Amino acid sequence: MKPQFPVKKTLASLGIPLLATASLFYHGAGVAAGSINALVWCDHTDPGFIQPFEEANDVKVNLKEFEGTGAALSILEQSRPGDWDVLIIDGVDVPALAKDGLLASVPEDALPIADIWPEVLLEQNHKIDGKWYGMTELFGYNTIAYNKDKVDAADMLDMTSMWSGKYKDRIAVYDWHTPMIGLVAMGLGKKTAELTEADLPEIKEALFKLKDNASQFTDVVASQTALATGEVDILFGGGEWLTGVLSQEMPNLDWVLPKQGGLMWSQSVTMLADAKNPDMALKFMQYILSPEGQAALATSSCYWAMPANMKTGSALNDQQKGALRWDQQKEYLGNAQLYPSVSPELNEKMEDLWTEMLQQ
Repeated sequence: MKPQFPVKKTLASLGIPLLATASLFYHGAGVAAGSINALVWCDHTDPGFIQPFEEANDVKVNLKEFEGTGAALSILEQSRPGDWDVLIIDGVDVPALAKDGLLASVPEDALPIADIWPEVLLEQNHKIDGKWYGMTELFGYNTIAYNKDKVDAADMLDMTSMWSGKYKDRIAVYDWHTPMIGLVAMGLGKKTAELTEADLPEIKEALFKLKDNASQFTDVVASQTALATGEVDILFGGGEWLTGVLSQEMPNLDWVLPKQGGLMWSQSVTMLADAKNPDMALKFMQYILSPEGQAALATSSCYWAMPANMKTGSALNDQQKGALRWDQQKEYLGNAQLYPSVSPELNEKMEDLWTEMLQQ
């Protein structure tokens, strides 16, 4: 799972790039000689990422941007077999798509497995019955983003400061119950992989305190706007994906993993089972996972994220590495947890709790 990036919205009035300023390069499905078609998140539509691959391979990559697994499945259902070669998807959704026969297996020796951060290899998502069906390309964190000119950075190292009262009405909260309940649980010393219904009363108490201290619960674009304009000083649930793209223009915006840790999200690159150009699709996957492709993708004009390939540091400049906390990744990965993966029944109770908190 990953932050849900809206499309076609800007902060043009501020002269600031936003998470979703990328254009759409797709010109209609259908394979021509020397082309592949890919369903992607907006970061892959950045010319700085896609053009080097096209020029090096004399190929046209037709890209269609979508939001969320549901939207991708809807597009696939409405397409003809062979219309799509490559699919970018949330890592947690890879197993279901592979078991449904939508994804092609990829030769193990064609993937840079040894170069991927071990903590984000997520073999349980990508390797099924001994075959690889995808690979983590980018990852990042839901954690705390803030304006370091307006808050005490030391306070950001303790997640409970979000509901302590010190920053009352200066906090925006990312409005998505799954990661945010996970973060609150972590702030209380709980493990997201072990949450049960018995944890909900304590989580509820902290959530209601958070609501008392927050000025808004909002989506990615609105929360980034609020932080960039100074409407709020903190975004609980933010991370490198929100501040990285603004880091050159607004170096006062920063992010950190508190001592309790953060939630890790990931996105994966896969090949469709009925791809008409599988050889070029595999080359595209390999480019995405190469240090050069990773660096361009990780610092796209749409949003920034952590490269999965450990060798990418050589292709990033000092400013980019600083904004991504490149040199701290070993520590950060050791202090990260995955999104809560709970039963449908418990998820419904968590969603009801979130709704109750919002409506109080």
